[in-house]
Formats: sequence, C-alpha cells, structure tokens
Amino acid sequence: MRLVLTTDTHLPKRAKQLPEPLLAEFPRADVVFHAGDWVDSATLDLLEARCRRVVGVYGNNDGPALRARLPEVAYAELDGVRFAVVHETGPAQGREARCAARFPDADVLVFGHSHIPWDTTAPGGLRLLNPGSPTDRRRQPHCTYMTATVADGLLTDVQLHRLPPR
Repeated sequence: MRLVLTTDTHLPKRAKQLPEPLLAEFPRADVVFHAGDWVDSATLDLLEARCRRVVGVYGNNDGPALRARLPEVAYAELDGVRFAVVHETGPAQGREARCAARFPDADVLVFGHSHIPWDTTAPGGLRLLNPGSPTDRRRQPHCTYMTATVADGLLTDVQLHRLPPR
C-alpha cells in the first residue's frame, strides 16, 4: 500500500497551487495523509477528487469550513499499522515522550505545524513523521513531502522528497 504524507499546504497564501511532483503522486497513492493547515477548502476538494482515500485533520490556520469537514485528530488502520494524524505536537524537546503518552494505541503519528521534516521513533516504538511543507519551506532548504509503504503490518520505504525551487 503506497502512502503520501503532506501538511501545511497554506493555499493560496504560500503558493497558488500544489507543486506538480506532489500532484503526480496522488493517483499512485492508496492513501494520502494531510496533517492540517490546508487554509482553503479547495485543496481538500482537490485531494478528495484525485486521491483514493484522504486521511486529514484541520490545523490552527484552518477556518470554520474546514473544521466542519475535518477532525482535530484522525485515526486509520492500514494493513495492521495504526496511524494517528494531528497538526500540532508542541515543542521539539520532549516530543517523542509527549506523543507516545498522547497516542498510546498508534504505531505511527503523522503531524505538521513546524514545516520542519521529522522522522524519529519514541521509546516504545511510536514512529513520528512530519513531511514538512510542499509550499512553505520557512527556514528549511527545500519544500518537502514524504512517501512510504505499508505491507504485512510494517511501515517501510519512508522517503522525504525535496521539491524543486519555485
């Protein structure tokens, strides 16, 4: 099962549209995760039209229209791997322990907010993944997103993809 992970798209404020390499991933993915800060409902509509399945949450920059359609926290079990998705996890220091306590039944936590790619594992095994942002790199050298594979109860092939400068 092929996964695409993205977050913090901030359309149309940070970009007018999603980058072509990310758009090209959607039809190939079985599931697309979006960890919030969509900003406009049109981006959610686009993902729902182009993707087989979207697992998304709202972020701190998402208004009432998106909050009416999306939860603050989402859960999905894919081929035996339990995912949780949330926008905000707090400061980097202590993140693993804090998230392991908050999501004890998850194997993988997909999160956003910082625009900083993140891939760590908490004591106890919770994998924390932040795909960065495909449209707003902030202090990072590149805009980014992630892909991964789930098979036989395992998350594998987690890759951070750097997008070309706009």
